[in-house]
Amino acid sequence: MKRRRLKQAHPALKAFMCGSLSGTCSTLLFQPLDLLKTRLQTLQTGVQPGASRVGMVTVFLNVVRTEKLLGLWKGISPSFVRTIPGVGIYFSTYFTLKQHFVQEKSPGAMEAMLLGGGARTVAGVIMLPVTVIKTRFECGRYSYGSVAGALQSVCRTEGPGALFSGLWATLLRDVPFSGIYVMFYSQTRAALPTEISMSVSAPLANFSCGVLAGVLASLITQPADVVKTHVQVNPQLRTLQAITYIYMEHGLQGFFRGAVPRLLRRTMMAAMAWTVYEQMMTRVGLKS
Repeated sequence: MKRRRLKQAHPALKAFMCGSLSGTCSTLLFQPLDLLKTRLQTLQTGVQPGASRVGMVTVFLNVVRTEKLLGLWKGISPSFVRTIPGVGIYFSTYFTLKQHFVQEKSPGAMEAMLLGGGARTVAGVIMLPVTVIKTRFECGRYSYGSVAGALQSVCRTEGPGALFSGLWATLLRDVPFSGIYVMFYSQTRAALPTEISMSVSAPLANFSCGVLAGVLASLITQPADVVKTHVQVNPQLRTLQAITYIYMEHGLQGFFRGAVPRLLRRTMMAAMAWTVYEQMMTRVGLKS
């Protein structure tokens, strides 16, 4: 009965539900990597010359030692609040744009980039307030009790505008990432031999295409992610001020702090989200 109702739902609603499910699965699995990435990017710089670099393993062990194993999932509540509707909005927007502009044919490289970037712009702007709260939860500098409490606290002490801090840095990170990702993903997937794309191993092949696309997109957009994190954790900073601060404190390598956990998380999360989304869309009778 539920399956019949789902098949009768509006196509955009089906895409939203499929996207939300895929976002739930990937967020639950890869939240620890997002936390480690945020902690690495927001490390204070008062280190002595010649001191050893703090890496992902050091931060991981420190979190487990001081906050227990479940501390790795700190910020999971705002992550869920952000990704369940956020990924749903992204995929439903992507599906709607694709049906309107590309229709049944496979999108070309430029079309795929514009579709991915357009969908991410819509989802990114709508979900930015929750993204700000999620970043603050993960960095460990704020002691919010809940997502709702955090939203009220920020509005009361910093004003509603603080919930949109890092907007340009977020868009500079997410829109190119999504555009580049969808371009590489769609083109590598289209290049798969028919016997693979139509076989039982198709989900694995799609996942592999997603991993390759995710690695390339993550590396290209890593500097914007570091800037975004600094602006959202330090609301007094503007985007250009954050860029200057990072460069003066850490040099060019500062723009790649947290690259390993982010690359692992974004790559695996995007690959899983798209694979689950594609399989779910097939089950509800839609071409993704």
